[in-house]
Amino acid sequence: MIPETGLLGMMLGATLGVQIVLAMLALMSLWSWTIIFHKVILYKRTRRQVSQGYVLFNDAEDLSEGLQAVRRDGDTALSRVGLLAVGEFRKLEKADIERDRKRMLVKDTLRRVLRQGVNGEMKRLSNSLSFLATCANAAPFIGLFGTVWGIMHAFHSIGLSQSAALATVAPGISEALVTTAIGLVVAIPATIAYNYLLALLGEVETELVNFAGAFLNRVEREVSWTSGSKG
Repeated sequence: MIPETGLLGMMLGATLGVQIVLAMLALMSLWSWTIIFHKVILYKRTRRQVSQGYVLFNDAEDLSEGLQAVRRDGDTALSRVGLLAVGEFRKLEKADIERDRKRMLVKDTLRRVLRQGVNGEMKRLSNSLSFLATCANAAPFIGLFGTVWGIMHAFHSIGLSQSAALATVAPGISEALVTTAIGLVVAIPATIAYNYLLALLGEVETELVNFAGAFLNRVEREVSWTSGSKG
């Protein structure tokens, strides 16, 4: 039995167009909350791993020990960036290039590879965030569309019944206004979460950039052929 009063009753008693809008908003809300919970857990864990790994890398005696310390946490954003740079460095090391030329190439090449590594991690982490932005921007307008549709239906019903009494108009309009309220319920958490997640992501990016700079500095200090000495 469908209740005649209350929010649920208005939703179930609404026109088909309004119900489609409500179903769309419900799906958007469900998916956005799934993204929010997943990203909050992921970003906080990544921020902790990157921050701790950066400290361990700086405290290590040399580059090799620093990379081993970073890899102790397993497959992390920091370790992937480090391994990408090491792989490129090994290729340069084996390249048949005159030493002075090699010294000139290594810094620019490693800087470019480290930047690519950081950008790749940021792209991976920011995946699906655009959906939250879409919910924040589009949900109120989708709800407003449902409201307009419902009010049109209400006025059409007034014309058919030839009565403008409040008892005739109020149910249809109240059902229509529900979609605007639901649209805001979807948009407000998505907006807040999007900004919060961007702040967390910015902290992760800062730590990754700091690590890239520390890695490049260690290579310049510790690798003999980059400093121009023999060996």
